[in-house]
Amino acid sequence: MNKVVDIDNVPSEILNIPAQKLRLAERGELHDEKFETKPIGYFRDAWIRFRKNRSSVVAAMIILAIILFALIVPLISPYDVSFSVTTYSKKLPRTKLLSKIGIFDGTKVRERNDNAYAYTVGIGVGAADTDGTGATWEEGLAHELSPAKRIIREYEREGKRYRDIAIDVYLEVGFRYYSVTDEEYEKIRAWENETGIQVLYPMVDTHSEFCYDPLDANYWYKTKPGRMEPIKETDFSYREIDIDTEQLEPNYLYDKDGNVRFYQNIGTNMKKIRVLYYNYYRYLYGFEPYHLFGTDASGYDICVRLADGVRLSIMLAVFVSAINFVIGGVYGAIEGYFGGTADLIMERIADILYNMPFMVVVTLFQLHFANKVGPIMSLLFAFVTTGWIGTASRIRMQFYRFKNSEYVYAARTLGASDARLMLRHIFPNSLGTIITSSVMVIPGVIYSETMLSFLGIISLQGDKGTSLGTMISNAQASLTQFPHMMFFPALIISLLMISFNLFGNGLRDAFNPSLRGVED
Repeated sequence: MNKVVDIDNVPSEILNIPAQKLRLAERGELHDEKFETKPIGYFRDAWIRFRKNRSSVVAAMIILAIILFALIVPLISPYDVSFSVTTYSKKLPRTKLLSKIGIFDGTKVRERNDNAYAYTVGIGVGAADTDGTGATWEEGLAHELSPAKRIIREYEREGKRYRDIAIDVYLEVGFRYYSVTDEEYEKIRAWENETGIQVLYPMVDTHSEFCYDPLDANYWYKTKPGRMEPIKETDFSYREIDIDTEQLEPNYLYDKDGNVRFYQNIGTNMKKIRVLYYNYYRYLYGFEPYHLFGTDASGYDICVRLADGVRLSIMLAVFVSAINFVIGGVYGAIEGYFGGTADLIMERIADILYNMPFMVVVTLFQLHFANKVGPIMSLLFAFVTTGWIGTASRIRMQFYRFKNSEYVYAARTLGASDARLMLRHIFPNSLGTIITSSVMVIPGVIYSETMLSFLGIISLQGDKGTSLGTMISNAQASLTQFPHMMFFPALIISLLMISFNLFGNGLRDAFNPSLRGVED
């Protein structure tokens, strides 16, 4: 039981203690020491935790590398996003540096019988025959513009001989016929003299019975009438040649003096010419056709289009994420903080929007708004219409979690306003979850755009650009024969999906204040 002391009855000797009887409990000097280390701020602390997560750091580096790829490639590539040459459509990856070691050299192994072998090697023989006097098989195979790079093996099947040949898919285009003006013809001649590169080759007698296909400039040699077998004319007839021991016999067009002709007049100021297309390409564009990732079905450079697709897809995803963050942040914060009737009404509105089928929303926007605002803006509106609901739900849940915490009560007791409580006290503690959800919106948008493009609901294909999903959608028809058209866009999408997932998890842990000061 506590005793009550009456101070009036306390003896005077207790109240009046002499100073000499008092002793100091601590004789040392008391002073404040200066901190030896600098204080760690919120974002610096988050960075310290983030860099300890190796998987997240690697993911961030991959994302950065992909973004740099998207920014740098258009600057260093000789092609732009609208550059298209249909003659070189669906071509394999080919680079000047890597082709020297046998990779990315644009070659594909094809099976050839004797007739097809003569056709393929004949392109090299024709390229070596610059003046129409003829060339040998050996000269054709050794020529730098011969599509037959190496014979892998020879074998027989059902009594017929076949060869597996590594063929350069760019050089197998061979020769082409074109109609040009007299002025253009003279320009080509001048360019040949200036560079030493031959573009114009002897014309073929397309009206001869020994011309198998008058439209194919690669049939410069004589063939059996209506057949592909190479022949040699005799005094009264012809016979098939032995391609192992005999040479192809030219079927060129000659003038009255017996000289080969390099053009035909087809009208006023117009000439028909036969060109070696690889060199004609160099004449037209000033560089050789090297494509790091190959070309697509329309003849676009996949590397440049892929860089443009990465920029478009990431920018679209970032804009969607930012808009969803703002709308969902405000909406969810109001729901979670105030609760009650406001929360009930706002949740019902969100439920109505959430139950709208996303496919239907996208389709309606594409049908009714794409022609007015463009397919990209239409797709952006479709994503934003319901995309913010998930962010709002997460923020609402976080505000419900933290609004009744002791530190929030303390701040309210000290006079903090509702806005200050929401922005300064509750929101920072929810930042980890909010950032994670916002970052994960980016791969979600990319994946959704890919799916919608694959299903044919949207198409962002055009001369001015494309998207990753559209590239995959266009490549699916050629997947079995030309897998490179789908491989590179699919690889980029896979890396983005995995990297953003790991990156988002790292940000969630880094911005979690409850982990401050915690060492692994």
